[in-house]
Amino acid sequence: MIKHSIKIGFCFGITSGIITTLGLMVGLNSSTHSEMVVIGGILTIALADSFSDALGIHVSEESENKHTTREIWEATFSTFFSKLIFALTFIVPILLFELPTAIVVNVVWGLSVLGFLSYCMAKEQQGNPWKAVFEHLLIALLVVILTYFVGNWIAIRFG
Repeated sequence: MIKHSIKIGFCFGITSGIITTLGLMVGLNSSTHSEMVVIGGILTIALADSFSDALGIHVSEESENKHTTREIWEATFSTFFSKLIFALTFIVPILLFELPTAIVVNVVWGLSVLGFLSYCMAKEQQGNPWKAVFEHLLIALLVVILTYFVGNWIAIRFG
């Protein structure tokens, strides 16, 4: 059984890592079509957003005024490391494939992990796993679609 504080950070970090990194990659790719820019964006978001989310979880857990200092730091570190490490996994396909293929591979990878995580959480909570999977994947797909169109708009407007 995973400690609640670690599970909070892990689930938040993985989910945030998937959605923000996919959105960033798709948007940067559709606006620049540059492997260097996409990799730079992933590295930047992996580091900066991992710190940001970890601090956000830290402050959120503190504000509840019901967690020990140890639990707060466990949630903080598990958020940071899960997001950092997972966001970095999106670089591997970019190094192995041409950029358009790597983007597709990464979208499938990210949505698969999000779907699996959503399914496991819902099963553990004895909820409807398919409802949770559908809801979470729908939100992630919305982010991917919106950032694709924003990237296209940027390319047209400023390219």
